[in-house]
Amino acid sequence: MHPQQSLVSELMAQLQGAPMQQMAQQLGADRQQIQTAVGAALPLLLGALGRNAAQPQGAADLMGALQRDHAAAMPQGLGDLLGAVLGGAGGTASPAGQGADILSHILGGSQQQAQDSLGQATGLGGQTAGQLLSMLAPIVMAFLAQRVQAGNMDAGSLGQSLEQERAQAQSAGGLGAGLLGSLLDQDGDGKLGASDLFKLGSAFLNNRR
Repeated sequence: MHPQQSLVSELMAQLQGAPMQQMAQQLGADRQQIQTAVGAALPLLLGALGRNAAQPQGAADLMGALQRDHAAAMPQGLGDLLGAVLGGAGGTASPAGQGADILSHILGGSQQQAQDSLGQATGLGGQTAGQLLSMLAPIVMAFLAQRVQAGNMDAGSLGQSLEQERAQAQSAGGLGAGLLGSLLDQDGDGKLGASDLFKLGSAFLNNRR
């Protein structure tokens, strides 16, 4: 019996080709570096969301946010959403700025360590790694919203799916597992600003319209 394809694998497949090349060009980095970094960043972000969903009311709050704020972000794939993220010139009112704010609430106080570790391991440097994570954060949220819609998931099944993803990411080993393990080990305070994250998601989509 084959294990179900992970969320990381599904999203990684969607990012192959033009999206990966766009990110590499935007960041002025080698495509293989970006490929490696994205492969580590996705389990980190999804694992962090899995931890959020495991907190009291976490899965229900996340479900509400996905249905309310992120469900329409990827109706025709990644092109429009990635274009909005890459086109942001900066500042918190831009799509790029919103992505950075969403990231800060997903990772909480572990953000700096995560991006520095990712940057060092991939050769991108902490600043570029942080920019990449900011690009990926709203994409991950929109991807989860798609999965919720397609699978008619409720809060319980969403939380279970994310917990399985977190466990699978950690057991898979590699750079992503190491980053996620470090994040989970050091940050147990739960201060991830979940309600703020959901408001930021709404603001991100409003700025795209």
